[in-house]
Amino acid sequence: MLSELKKAIAQIDIPADWLGIRVVKDTTYSRHVRDGIPQSNGKSFTKGSMLEVMVNGCIGYAAINSLQVTDLQAAAEKAYHQALAASEWWVYPFDAAKERPKVVGQYISPFLKPLDALSAGEINDLLIRICQTLKVCDRIVQTTAIASTSEKETWFVSSNGSEVYQKFMFFSTHYGVTAQDGAIVQQRSQNGWQANCYQGGLEHFKEAQLWYQVQQIGEQAVELLTAEECPTTRTNLVLAPDQMMLQIHESVGHPLEIDRILGDERNYAGGSFINKKDFGNLVYGSPLMNITFDPTVPNEFASYGFDDTGAVATREYLIKEGILLRGLGSLESQARAEVPGVACARACSWNRPAIDRMANLNLEPGEVSFEDTIAEVEHGVYMESNRSWSIDDRRYKFQFGCEYAKLIENGKLTKTLRNPNYRATTPEFWQSLVKIGNYSTWQMYGTPFCGKGEPNQAIWVGHGSPICVFANVEVFGGGS
Repeated sequence: MLSELKKAIAQIDIPADWLGIRVVKDTTYSRHVRDGIPQSNGKSFTKGSMLEVMVNGCIGYAAINSLQVTDLQAAAEKAYHQALAASEWWVYPFDAAKERPKVVGQYISPFLKPLDALSAGEINDLLIRICQTLKVCDRIVQTTAIASTSEKETWFVSSNGSEVYQKFMFFSTHYGVTAQDGAIVQQRSQNGWQANCYQGGLEHFKEAQLWYQVQQIGEQAVELLTAEECPTTRTNLVLAPDQMMLQIHESVGHPLEIDRILGDERNYAGGSFINKKDFGNLVYGSPLMNITFDPTVPNEFASYGFDDTGAVATREYLIKEGILLRGLGSLESQARAEVPGVACARACSWNRPAIDRMANLNLEPGEVSFEDTIAEVEHGVYMESNRSWSIDDRRYKFQFGCEYAKLIENGKLTKTLRNPNYRATTPEFWQSLVKIGNYSTWQMYGTPFCGKGEPNQAIWVGHGSPICVFANVEVFGGGS
């Protein structure tokens, strides 16, 4: 494919300063079982190309589901005229040498078992068995099991010699139940809605602890029916990694996107409480807070070698010892804002331009074990698995609800609590981080549903975190 695209780009005749072609091929299978009965067995396939043209410092785009040279020529002409028209009103003139440097390389997802190691029937049989195992008693009124696999290939070439090939293998699962006792209804799932997302093969499916975890989901849902309501108080809040995933995503990831800070996303996804002058200066959290942008983690959902404009992906500290250092901004956003960023220009498919997106955003571990973390808390609430979230369009004020909680009394997990929620503002919350678990407590999750951009792009992201303790946080009960 790379050789064919190189020939095509040599034949395209437009007076552009720079031309790039990104081809994407994506095949996805999804299987859904409810109450032991298969609901869907779907397959989707898409393939096409995005042409990017730089003229007089402006970039134009055109997508087409064809690789014929005549069609690519027509798309390139469309992108050229778009960029030429926009160049009369550019806000910032881009430089191909800086914003689109030459890059050559490849990236392939590591895996142990290929995605076709199990047949559709074998996967369905496993999902049916999962539903059966989830139904621990008659108070379980609904069970759900979902598995999705995706194989995605991308090829990128440019007029200045870039040649990049990447192959991704994605696997995700979701298991959940609804329990009911009269007017009381509770839900419990495998770490929140479809958070178990990884890069790799089917080795992530049949884990050693699978059946124990499935049984536990059902039992905890029933347990919640008779649990006490979460108290309304200010106390120590201990968050499990599966809830920290969303906390990092919403209150660190989105506000650090440089295009939001520049105002590009305010019409749709909102802006940010962060200003350009905050980089290098703002105390975002306590000295225990170390957040890295790291697309190099093996098997994390949003790992890659190059972003969708060819920028080389590297591990970088966004926040170090509580101080904000970098933003989530592509090469062009970095140039516009004059702040440091990362290789994060990403597109969900061939028919979307790359924009500033999160990838793997991780909270680095500390030195305390799970047992010692809990033992050092005299009073608090421990929460797992996101159930609901609400955050303002500046990513400043938020309120999150979780599925499952335990009261902490004198360093021990005691009573189960239902309907746990907490609220805070982003700087207040992260500055209250007082303890952080070690690597044995660190877990990674992800989501394929991070939405942003007009037209909308749902993209995959990964988040890893240890267990964390936050002091003097407002917690409360009730549905959310």
